[in-house]
Amino acid sequence: MISHIDLGDDAVGRPACPPVMGDPAPGFRARTTMGERTLEEYRGRWLVLFSHPADFTPVCTSEFLAFSRAYPRFQALDCDLLGLSVDSLSSHLAWAHNIEERFGVRVPFPMLEDPSMAIARAYGMLPPGAVSSATVRTTFVIDPDGIIRAASTYPMTVGRNVEEILRLVAALQLTDEEDVVTPEAWRPGDPILVAPPLTFHAAAGRSEGEVGDWYFRTGTLRA
Repeated sequence: MISHIDLGDDAVGRPACPPVMGDPAPGFRARTTMGERTLEEYRGRWLVLFSHPADFTPVCTSEFLAFSRAYPRFQALDCDLLGLSVDSLSSHLAWAHNIEERFGVRVPFPMLEDPSMAIARAYGMLPPGAVSSATVRTTFVIDPDGIIRAASTYPMTVGRNVEEILRLVAALQLTDEEDVVTPEAWRPGDPILVAPPLTFHAAAGRSEGEVGDWYFRTGTLRA
């Protein structure tokens, strides 16, 4: 049985080009391994929507094991996980059961089915003329307002780094809450970068003798 997939009223009149950072995430309604889900249900929380080429494949299995083990850490960040592939719901259920049976790991988050590839195409995970899911391994970080804040795409042969996705969500939340930016490889608890000044007067007011220069100054968050 093919699931009903509804991209929602916001799909009407939307251009065919895939969404980019800062765009509203395309709405959808589809069956999952935990019942029907819509994008709207995730409003008020962060969401990592990630796709994989196919069930019962080695790279995807390694990713699902890592996402499942890291699930409590995502929840601690008020962030939900939602997997997606063009496989059927029955295939998802069988794969999730096999992962638990063979590896002792329960998949604690829903897996969307997308047999018509409608969601994958709406998110630009597949080229318009694609006839298979071979290119799908994309990750979207969606904020509580339903806005796409980050996206990445990997080839079939290379697995994602779940630790990096956790780090990315934490960094996005921090920079939303504080007037700071994060340096390369920042992790929670590390020094941050003070947002650079936007006027000549503010830049001139930066104290001499500080580490760095007017455009690059590290700092720590106040408790």
